[in-house]
Amino acid sequence: PASLAGLTALRTVRLRANDLRAVPPLLAGLPALRSLSLVGNPIAALDHLPAGLEQLYAAELPLAAPAAVPDDIGRLAALRVLDLAHDGLNAVPAALGDLAGLEVLYLADNRLTAVPEALRSLRRLTYLGLSDNPLGRLPDWLGALEALVELRIQRTGLAALPASLPRLARLRELHAGGNALTALPDDLSGLEDLRHLDLRANALTALPASLGRLARLRVLDARANRLGALPDALAELPALEKLDLRWNAFTEPPPLAAHLAARGCVVLL
Repeated sequence: PASLAGLTALRTVRLRANDLRAVPPLLAGLPALRSLSLVGNPIAALDHLPAGLEQLYAAELPLAAPAAVPDDIGRLAALRVLDLAHDGLNAVPAALGDLAGLEVLYLADNRLTAVPEALRSLRRLTYLGLSDNPLGRLPDWLGALEALVELRIQRTGLAALPASLPRLARLRELHAGGNALTALPDDLSGLEDLRHLDLRANALTALPASLGRLARLRVLDARANRLGALPDALAELPALEKLDLRWNAFTEPPPLAAHLAARGCVVLL
C-alpha cells in the first residue's frame, strides 16, 4: 500500500510468495531499508531497489531475460548478501563486480555456462554458491578470491579443479560432489584452514598425498568414486572425525581405516 512510503525507518521487508509481478516502486523511497526479500514471486526484473540495501534475497524469480538484473545493481554499494539462486539466469551484468563489499553470493541452480567474470573483483566474498549450473570448468582466477570460506560447486560438470585452488587459504568448506573429477591438484596443502571436503560422486581413482597436510580437516567425503587405495598420509590427519569411503573400488579395507577408527574417527566403508 502507498501508506508504506511514510515508514521511513523501516529496515526489513519480507514479501516472499505474494504473487507480486513487479518490485513495488514505493520501496525505492525507504531510505532506511536494509534487508529485502522478494523470493518466490513472478517478478521479471529487479528495479526500484533502495540504495542502502545490505541484503537482497531475490531467489526463485523468473529473471531469465537479459536485462532482468539491471546494470544499476552496481550502485548498491552497501550490499553484503545477494541471493539470485533458482532464477533461470544465463548471465549476470558486469556491474555485479562493482559490489565491492559483497560477502555472500548465491547463484545456484541457474543456466550459467561460465563463472561470471564480474566475480573476479569481489575480494571480500566469503561464500560463493555456484552449484547446479552447467559450468564445465572453473577459471584460474578463482584463486584470487582469497576471502572465500565456503565454495559450493556441486553438479557443475567439472572434469578438473583449477591449479589456483590452493590459494584459498581461508577456505573451510569445499563442496564439489556430483561432478566428473578424475583427479585433484597435486598440492592442496595451501588449503590450510579446510574443515569439510565433499568429493562424493565423482570419478576419482586416487587422492593426493598432500591431503595429509590439512591439519584442520574434519570431514572427508569420498564416497561413490573409483578409489582402490588411499595415500598413507591420511592416517596422520589429526582432526579427522569422519571419512566416508562407501561405494568405491576397494577389494579390502585400506590399512589406515583401522588406524583412524581406533583413534575415534568414524570410517564408513
